[in-house]
Amino acid sequence: MTVVRPELGATREARGGGESPYGRPVIKEPVWTWEIPFYFYTGGLAGASAGLAYVARLTGNSALARRAWLAALGGVSLSPLFLISDLGKPVRFFNMLRVFKVTSPMSVGSWILAGSGATTGVSALNAWTGLFPRTAAVSRPVAAALGLPLSTYTAALVANTAVPAWHEARYELPFVFGASAAASAGAAAAAVTPARDAAPARRLLVGGALVEVALTQVMERRLGPLGSTYSEGPAGKFGKAAKALNLAGAVVAAAAGHRNRAAAVAGSALVSAGALCARWSVFKAGSQSAANPDHTVVPQRERIERGRAPGSARGVAGGR
Repeated sequence: MTVVRPELGATREARGGGESPYGRPVIKEPVWTWEIPFYFYTGGLAGASAGLAYVARLTGNSALARRAWLAALGGVSLSPLFLISDLGKPVRFFNMLRVFKVTSPMSVGSWILAGSGATTGVSALNAWTGLFPRTAAVSRPVAAALGLPLSTYTAALVANTAVPAWHEARYELPFVFGASAAASAGAAAAAVTPARDAAPARRLLVGGALVEVALTQVMERRLGPLGSTYSEGPAGKFGKAAKALNLAGAVVAAAAGHRNRAAAVAGSALVSAGALCARWSVFKAGSQSAANPDHTVVPQRERIERGRAPGSARGVAGGR
């Protein structure tokens, strides 16, 4: 009996509709549920808002600082709820705090989230009530310092997996998530802060939205054929919506947000929706990429043939 072995680089149709020669995808799809994109969004909102609040207070903009601390508190309060809902049991989240493993993004992220929650809570309480001034003097810079890793560690978390669309985008994803978080924080603060005090938030909104769109384009182009994951299927729909919403929101906020409260709120709403869609796009891209064996075997074979990874194909290529 003759066994026909499809080439690793063959089309999806040649391998039976996108499955491996054994009738299954090469790797399993992520098991995360719908809560995870919201977890990404709220964590980014919390981290960037803490940084915005700290800088606003240093520059004497107390009105903006109070509202940014409130946004940070809201984000850091919701974020663990989404994570615990995905985990299924609250005890599973607390078990992650039993040890600190520097090589595990989830372990590091859990401690960052816990530390940010505590310091942000004290800082927000002080900003609105004046209570615990000495404790807040320490908690504010700590919360701001934790804001950057809180905004970006989820990108490291997904990039540390075997999912090709996530792992191969490991150089850009932290910056994409950081820009998205900045846009989210600026949008939240600009929507609830009087126009005369909201200028820094509007600049953060516009800058974060534009940088996110630009970095996403750079990422998709650098990934080559793998980048099509972010422009096709559900991931593509969310990605296109994210770009359109971010650009529209940035234009509205920049053009009229400084003089028209309705425009500021509208621009903020558009950018917030765009940031959330961007997280959904990344989330969906992971599932789509894992389900497509081309995304696993083709880049792997290319690395072997270039001598960047060990494998039997490398030895065959060397003997030609």
